[in-house]
Amino acid sequence: MGEEWPVGAPGVLTLPSGRRVRGRGLRAPLPPGPEPERGLYLLGRRPEPVPWHAAWVRWPDFRLPRDPAELRRELIVAWERSVAERVEVACAGGTGRTGTALACLAVLDGVPPEKAVAFVRARYRPRAVETPRQRRLVERFDP
Repeated sequence: MGEEWPVGAPGVLTLPSGRRVRGRGLRAPLPPGPEPERGLYLLGRRPEPVPWHAAWVRWPDFRLPRDPAELRRELIVAWERSVAERVEVACAGGTGRTGTALACLAVLDGVPPEKAVAFVRARYRPRAVETPRQRRLVERFDP
């Protein structure tokens, strides 16, 4: 287990517990600094291989995950591992699916579901969680 994500580094979201996770878009180059130790990738098709542990949830752009139960399981693993590992969550652009997953992680960390989207928009990206269905997924997320 390595060093934590630096506070204020691009895409790093600090949850209320102090855990840090990084959100990013895979279309952009890998940000400078330490590499992830674990990644959760939210894409319509299998992502390119990476040299760290990676999980993939099939989730087409602007839609909902194909298997919501799988997403929930992978988010719980990501949240649990984020206490000691550098965890990143990413989709193609880093805004809709990534923002939705980060908001669900915030719920797991104690943010009320109805406040999680605002929490992520204020601390990650102002346009995170792009569609009404993504917002409902967060509001109905049951930790």
